[in-house]
Amino acid sequence: MILTRGARVTGAVLCAVLAVIVAGWIVRDVGAVDDPAQLWRHWAGYYDARLKAPPATSAYDAVLFLVYLAAAVAALRSSVAATALVAAGAVTIAVRLPGLWTIGGNGTTARFTDDLRTRALLSAFAALAAGIALIITAGAGRRAPYDSSERLPARPGQGAGVMAFLGLGAAGAVVIAWEIRQAVRFADATFDVYPDWYVGGDRVVHGLVDPPPGWFTVVLALLCLFTAVSALARAVHARPFGLITAALLLFGGVMGVARSVHHDLLERFGGLPVEEQLLVLTSFFEMVVGAVALLAMSLPGPADVPAPPHQGYGQGYGYPRPGVFGPPPPSQPPPGW
Repeated sequence: MILTRGARVTGAVLCAVLAVIVAGWIVRDVGAVDDPAQLWRHWAGYYDARLKAPPATSAYDAVLFLVYLAAAVAALRSSVAATALVAAGAVTIAVRLPGLWTIGGNGTTARFTDDLRTRALLSAFAALAAGIALIITAGAGRRAPYDSSERLPARPGQGAGVMAFLGLGAAGAVVIAWEIRQAVRFADATFDVYPDWYVGGDRVVHGLVDPPPGWFTVVLALLCLFTAVSALARAVHARPFGLITAALLLFGGVMGVARSVHHDLLERFGGLPVEEQLLVLTSFFEMVVGAVALLAMSLPGPADVPAPPHQGYGQGYGYPRPGVFGPPPPSQPPPGW
């Protein structure tokens, strides 16, 4: 699916707008906590993080900022511009949608001022509008290639597709398994905690502009499984979705490993309970899978070959299209025709 020049520019501008929105909130948090190192410690989940004010963002906002920059460049220069815009728009909608009801909820009233919550709500509406506009731009700006020199979107290579399928499929299964384990472990508090865990509320704390933790976990698991199946089928959209999913996995794994190192969990690994050992191993697994999938999806496979022009009537019987490959055959063929 090839985009027109106008659609490419429009998509790049929309991605730039989304990047500016995310960057504005990150800058706000850096100024609010006074020390950027403390913001990182909070993002990484360090238990001893000391913040002057509650941040509105999480570490995944930094990943989304990089995603938007990459999508803007892809919109202008890449053959997968259309699918890159669709992937960026879909992820934006999935991540920002809960803000419509969580930002104005009771859980944020005590931690954030009314002015800040109003700005966050306006940002959520703007991000959702931009995400929808990205998908519309990718659909409305399509055009078919007209000559063999037109670059068509490159699919994942066969080996890269299988590798991404195995890695991202396993990562999605692991994420879902941990959610099931958490539901079983806190079965007695399911009614009180889990609605807030997935849709937001007073009992679960998260960034002002970010989705509830459970919501994001479900989105990540679905992205992993969707991308894994798409990569195995070598679909064109597998590469943009795979790059975004791999970046989220990689960053989450890196934060988990950093948290394990900071709290000396690796040194005490042998004495930890089995479940905590599995948590540490999961962080390393996500980091490795994210890095491998990011490399596999960044390498384009063989591009599709443009189909030859339609030859009209008589195609398949040696009759060329009139005005293209010669005149039509005579109505009364001569002897020996």
